[in-house]
Amino acid sequence: MSANLLRRQWRQLSEGSVRRLQAQQLSRYLRSVVLPFSAHYRRVFEEHGLSADSFGDLQDLQRVPLASKVDLLNTPAQPQRFKDWMLAPDAKALSRRPSTMLRAIVRGRQAVRQELESEFRPIFVTFTTGRSAEPTPFFYTQRDLMHLATAGARLVEICAARPEDRMLNTFPFAPHLAFWLAHCAGTNGRVLTLSSGGGRVMGTGGNLRHLRKMQPEVLIGIPTFIYHLLHRALEEGVTCENLRCIVLGGERVSEGLRHKLRDLAVALGARRVDVLATYGFTEAKLAWPECPSPHEYPSSGYHLYPDLGIMEVIDPKTGQVLPPGRPGELVYTPLDARGTVVLRYRTGDYIDGGLCYEPCPYCGRTLPRLLGNISRSTEVKQMTFDKIKGTLVDFNELEQVLDEAPHVGAWQVELRKVNNDPLELDEVVLHVHKVNGVDEEQLSRELSERCFARLEIHPNRILYHSAEEIGLLQGLGKLLKEQKLVDNRPPAAPTRQAPVITGHIEVTA
Repeated sequence: MSANLLRRQWRQLSEGSVRRLQAQQLSRYLRSVVLPFSAHYRRVFEEHGLSADSFGDLQDLQRVPLASKVDLLNTPAQPQRFKDWMLAPDAKALSRRPSTMLRAIVRGRQAVRQELESEFRPIFVTFTTGRSAEPTPFFYTQRDLMHLATAGARLVEICAARPEDRMLNTFPFAPHLAFWLAHCAGTNGRVLTLSSGGGRVMGTGGNLRHLRKMQPEVLIGIPTFIYHLLHRALEEGVTCENLRCIVLGGERVSEGLRHKLRDLAVALGARRVDVLATYGFTEAKLAWPECPSPHEYPSSGYHLYPDLGIMEVIDPKTGQVLPPGRPGELVYTPLDARGTVVLRYRTGDYIDGGLCYEPCPYCGRTLPRLLGNISRSTEVKQMTFDKIKGTLVDFNELEQVLDEAPHVGAWQVELRKVNNDPLELDEVVLHVHKVNGVDEEQLSRELSERCFARLEIHPNRILYHSAEEIGLLQGLGKLLKEQKLVDNRPPAAPTRQAPVITGHIEVTA
């Protein structure tokens, strides 16, 4: 009953109701699905003295050990480690369950056999993008695909798209979550959708033709490619008078980029365009959107689905769960996943506004929301700019500096070593496509001042490129995700010991 209530009323439940119903669903999920069919979690729970009955409320979820990307990676000793995280149901155990026997009496054995196969047999797979490590597979059963379809329909609902709309999906064709969620948004949100495959399949020219002919109301894709596409559309005189919603995924979306995309859309003939971000990751098999908000007001935050999973915010140093409104690292636990299942997955992503249960001030939905900016730990790097000590540089901040600069179009940040020598000092090189006819010397001075004001560093060089050149640097049309931060520093000699610093977050790339 609680699971049905959580599913039916996911839009309008108080914090107390959400937490109570999620705790009940978690206990039921662990008892009937995870512990019977996951050898990994049976072992983990035995080692920590836990059972499905150990979770009376959501605070008890802290007793489950955290998992991270490193735990999922294959190793020479475990070349197929990903299988440890897959559910392996026992057909005999399932057949002996009273609920299974009752269903077999009512609906027949063959029907129940097909239902169980649909619930537990993997039939689909997506992969992590593999920028920093070997791509990891995540398996879906038909039940997981049903949840993906639900998430797609909810994305359309929350982003305020309409059945009569037309959507151009520019995510690359790939076994990655972003493309398939956008596909499900169209098919299950009942929005006419054309998936172009981004720049890798049809190129920029093919996407421009579809933009011109289709005149979509909704445009969805990776921010870098969407900016490139609209910029080229403006150069070639393409109009987008129907465009009213741009939905972005796969990269962070700064306020500066939102403004630039809105300005481009208006220049293309659109009247009012909402630029909405989504947040998702392969390990969750889901993504969550913002709802439209007045342009002069802050974002509505990412609207979560409390019936499908639990989001925690933890202190990255201690692992302790933080109360609503506190910044910290995001941790995710599914509530009804099959196939690959990871409990309390540490995303390595940091939210600066924390978790909120208050009603959304714009759409009125009462559900958990993530507020503020999300930054990636992989974009916080140790840099050596002098011979005395290293400097921890958050390139998430540099991204905001460049996106907010009014005369900067597309860009890329490149990390180098002086003379390409591993023992030399680090360099930060900005590759920039300038717009609005601004003078290069003036723009270089402004960018250097902005960088120092925000990060207390000056770029070593600022190089200017045409739109085509910067597209080539970013890998537009070739890579699944365009490269905005490139670390071209040669590795240090094997005899040098890299520092290992735990907590938030210091890394040597």
